[in-house]
Amino acid sequence: MKAGFVEKLIGRLGKIRPEEVQNYFLRLAQEKGFLETVFNSIQEGIIVTDSNGRITYLNDAACQLFGLEANDSIGKRLDERVRGLEWQSLSQSEVAVSRDMEIFYPTNRFINFYIVPIIIEREPTADKPGADKAGISGNQVGHAIILRDITESRRSEQQTLESERFNALTLLAAGVAHEIGNPLNSLNIHLQLIEREARRIDGAKDAELQESVEVARAEVNRLDSIITQFLRAIRPTHPQLRPESLNSIVEEAVRFFAPEIKDRDIVVEQELRSDLPLLELDRDQMKQAFYNVIKNSFEAMKARGILQIRTDMNDSHVIVRFSDSGGGITAENLSRVFEPYFTTKTSGTGLGLLIVRRIVREHGGELSIESSAGKGLTVTIRLPLVDRRVRMLEAGGSKSAAN
Repeated sequence: MKAGFVEKLIGRLGKIRPEEVQNYFLRLAQEKGFLETVFNSIQEGIIVTDSNGRITYLNDAACQLFGLEANDSIGKRLDERVRGLEWQSLSQSEVAVSRDMEIFYPTNRFINFYIVPIIIEREPTADKPGADKAGISGNQVGHAIILRDITESRRSEQQTLESERFNALTLLAAGVAHEIGNPLNSLNIHLQLIEREARRIDGAKDAELQESVEVARAEVNRLDSIITQFLRAIRPTHPQLRPESLNSIVEEAVRFFAPEIKDRDIVVEQELRSDLPLLELDRDQMKQAFYNVIKNSFEAMKARGILQIRTDMNDSHVIVRFSDSGGGITAENLSRVFEPYFTTKTSGTGLGLLIVRRIVREHGGELSIESSAGKGLTVTIRLPLVDRRVRMLEAGGSKSAAN
């Protein structure tokens, strides 16, 4: 940083006349205001610290990324305002350092954290050795940090990886289902043969054998139904879109759990906005998504837990929010909830939220999760008011439109 207006001003302090002081202060205020306007118009976050890591400046973008207030942050250590920041290791380097980080407040985002030391270069004096070969000495007075939001690119990479995992999972599930399906068919055939033989037996033995056959057949049918539902849930299927009431689907999903709600004395608070428009949805798929979310919430809560379900809308989306009073989830596990087979439950499959996100994405929507250990969990589903997926036009459509 070369000597500028401020250093020239400092050098002339002894020669400034009283009547010139006001003009210099006005010029300083103008330069400060101009720089703040420029920095606040930049989308990247900018933070400047002194040599002790205390914040001396931060722009509006940095405040929004970390949920900070500028007035409350000036003079405070950066690692105190941004919990989990490895400031000690980042600030020790004498060269620029670039690190990616994941933040969970105020929203879950990925940030590229680029930090560079601020060096004030001065001309060496005769009584102050230490100049380098170019005749210039430098003092590190702090750090400049540039914060770039890389959420979209990181999520795009994650979606690609998850898509590959999901495809592998689908192939595995289809193979397992096929292997289970074959013996089930064989069992069904042999049960029919046993039933025919049982008809030739007279008396009580016939009734007992028939009852056993019926129980076995019912269990075979139940296993076959489970496999069919599992494949239907996990296979990528094109949603059959029709105008549907979102509130109605929420209410149907809740009614499904009525016996459990009663047995465990769970409170389900529904605040469903009455003026929601009809959305283009696949009713069965969306009901499956809501079912999975509610089931996860109930499993996370003890008896007399509270589940709050709210629907709302803004200019672009209809919003469904599920908030439970369960034990929540740690920040470490929160980043893994969409991994296939990852679960914090002893009997969970680790597929519930993965299926929910697939259904929501196929409807052009977004899914987000907020939680902290011991403070419950909130799942938010945002569905677009307008279909944002690509729609192929008929060949020659543009020509006919022009006519």
